[in-house]
Amino acid sequence: RQTGVSNNNIVQKSNAIIVSHRQKGNPLLKHIRNVRWNFAEVIPDYVLGQNSCCLYLSLRYHLLHPDYLYFRIRELQKNFRLRVVLCHVDVEDVVKPLLEVTRTCLLHDCTLLCAWSLEECGRYLETIKVFENKPADIIQGHMDSDYLSRLNHALTAVRHVNKTDVVTLGSTFGSLSHIIDASMEDLARCPGIGERKVKRLYDTFHEPFKRVVPNRSEAPLQNDPTPTSLESEPPAVDKESEDTSKRQKKDPEVILKSALSAAFAKYSDKLGKKSTPSDKESGEGSNIQKESEADSEI
Repeated sequence: RQTGVSNNNIVQKSNAIIVSHRQKGNPLLKHIRNVRWNFAEVIPDYVLGQNSCCLYLSLRYHLLHPDYLYFRIRELQKNFRLRVVLCHVDVEDVVKPLLEVTRTCLLHDCTLLCAWSLEECGRYLETIKVFENKPADIIQGHMDSDYLSRLNHALTAVRHVNKTDVVTLGSTFGSLSHIIDASMEDLARCPGIGERKVKRLYDTFHEPFKRVVPNRSEAPLQNDPTPTSLESEPPAVDKESEDTSKRQKKDPEVILKSALSAAFAKYSDKLGKKSTPSDKESGEGSNIQKESEADSEI
């Protein structure tokens, strides 16, 4: 317990990187030049601040001992808010081992930093230690508060538009709103603004912010056979006319046969009408002959 208290005091008061005795003989220590470092009895490989630590891992060592990283992370427990795994990529085939290391870091809430040389590893440790007490907004980009600087930042985002063009546009139109409302002819009158820049500016200001993407779910509804409105009825009529025309084209023989049968039927009807008077005359002649025979017998 006394050792733990003394180590905590060392970490709080020290401006140096606290190195574990496990790292003795590691060639990485030769490349930590811009920050002081000292050996001490600590659980992590490197203690970089009161709430930050680092574990060093070589991919070649990971291939020999796959469970080493898991047990080392478990030893840290919840003592540090920032837990960095500094991975030295020193093998050629890195896909499988690096995937295993990445999965382990994600599951145990660790930050993975990959370096391809010992110099790069040392630079990472120095940077984390130097920025230990720096605020987060130190890496935020700074921009001047005057209107011309903000106008310059906005318009130079358009391709082919430079700072000279921004000054010309600002002096001609006076404000960004007037530049946005200007037509292509007004923009073309500005010196130094060519046709390509005019088109870029005009398209940037007048294109819709959100592109309309056609909905693919509407396509199956068009193939639905049930009519939903009056507009869907005309296509059905068109389909019927198309079907009849196709049938007429495909079956000319059937049409010819039906026409011939109709003609023969009419011709047979005419023949039947002509044959009925002759039958009546033959019947009357036979009756007369029978009456004459009966008279002769009497």
